[in-house]
Amino acid sequence: MKIDLLTREYPPHIYGGAGVHVEELSKVLAERAEVTVRAFDGPRKPDEIPDVANGSLRVVGYDVPSELAHDNLALQTFGIDLQMANDVEADIVHAHTWYACLAGRLAQQLHEIPLVVTAHSLEPFRPWKREQLGGGYNLSSWAERDAFTHADRVIAVSNGMKQDILTAYPAIDPAKICVVHNGITIADFSMPGPDDPGWKVFDRYHIDRSKPTLLFVGRVTRQKGLPYLLKAIHLISKDIQVVLCAGASDTKELGDEVRADFAQLQRERGNIIWIEEMLPRPELNALEHGCDAFICPSIYEPLGIVNLEAMACGLPVVASATGGIPEVVLDGVTGYLIPIEQEHDGSGTPIHPDDFVRDMAAAIDKLMADPQRAKEMGEAGYRRARDEFSWERIADETMDVYRQVLS
Repeated sequence: MKIDLLTREYPPHIYGGAGVHVEELSKVLAERAEVTVRAFDGPRKPDEIPDVANGSLRVVGYDVPSELAHDNLALQTFGIDLQMANDVEADIVHAHTWYACLAGRLAQQLHEIPLVVTAHSLEPFRPWKREQLGGGYNLSSWAERDAFTHADRVIAVSNGMKQDILTAYPAIDPAKICVVHNGITIADFSMPGPDDPGWKVFDRYHIDRSKPTLLFVGRVTRQKGLPYLLKAIHLISKDIQVVLCAGASDTKELGDEVRADFAQLQRERGNIIWIEEMLPRPELNALEHGCDAFICPSIYEPLGIVNLEAMACGLPVVASATGGIPEVVLDGVTGYLIPIEQEHDGSGTPIHPDDFVRDMAAAIDKLMADPQRAKEMGEAGYRRARDEFSWERIADETMDVYRQVLS
């Protein structure tokens, strides 16, 4: 079987969970079939392509056409999509995120092959993307809707995402939607040795390893709920050191808003560190192993691969009870879930934001006040990530989806 995976992100250019998903999925699929990944950000060097057992993984990178270099991001995206669609040579094409939806839909028609799309997020539930894309949000929404409604199969990364798909696109036959969770390669998150250079991140950012430390990892985007977390930090014990590993702001305005809130926290509370750069994996791994708990305050999260990564490092997790998160984080077992009642207008805005913030702060304090219980939750989370979310299982389930379509 020949499979073309179409994606915005792929090593070494990864900034979110969808990119991690495609990277790991491509490696395990390449042990079962011939896989070509078509990605943004230009051609890859040989040493930037992941190794697989039988070497049947090819990566083709594309640049934005020079004529579109200064145009709206959506038009730049479509310029790459046209190139991808033209080059597809496969039995089946599998598109990830709206960035590759147009390429997948065009390839389906041009080459008369089946189309599978994976829903990592949905444009109707991310209206804040208009801040980034302007009128291009209308184009990204159209491309996603057209691909999803014409796909031969839609893969949802959680049961929560399946329900969101049916809400956003009721024309889709529910029988065409398959749930295949995101996964984790547990070996990639082992404890670094004492001389591992990744530990230097603590010295570089003056993080005190003797203090109880709460960690946030995520992009500065509305869906990650960072502004609510910053409000909650005002309410938690001042003995808790907070590390925010938060970069890649969606817009300058949002970045400025977060920067102002952070500066206020520094003045009034202190004991908080903001890492704005996207850390290399060894440093992020050391950071997760060196902290005591993980916080995920998202208001929109189809599954939450960051929670899986934290659990793989043995961290207990405090997370919003939204989207697919409750399918990963077990309340009272691997951490605590924060109740959240949300608007149904697509924004996911908390209906009672003050309650959401207070409940978040209370859950953080409860977890950090009992180190032994937190340790036990972290161990339970590790076992859950290892046993329930392996990429080998996910590859087999994905191959089953392909076979259904081709038969």
